[in-house]
Amino acid sequence: MVTPPRKRHLSPQRRRAIELLKLLAGSPDGATEALLVHGYGFSGDMIASLAGAGFVATERETMKAGAKPVEIVRVKITDLGREAIEE
Repeated sequence: MVTPPRKRHLSPQRRRAIELLKLLAGSPDGATEALLVHGYGFSGDMIASLAGAGFVATERETMKAGAKPVEIVRVKITDLGREAIEE
């Protein structure tokens, strides 16, 4: 008799991380860290953890905001991150 595969139960933190990866997968240019933290409520620690694991890449950019340049961090999904959400 074949037993059906067990459903994996994801922790709320892991589910939230997958939600973040899916959000980034739909955005070719990624998103700013500020938008992800302040607009969507993801934690900076989660973003750093995903970057450390290779699921997202971060890149510092300088934007002009009025007369002053402002440094931002852009977050993009990696191929590894795409593979993770396909599973």
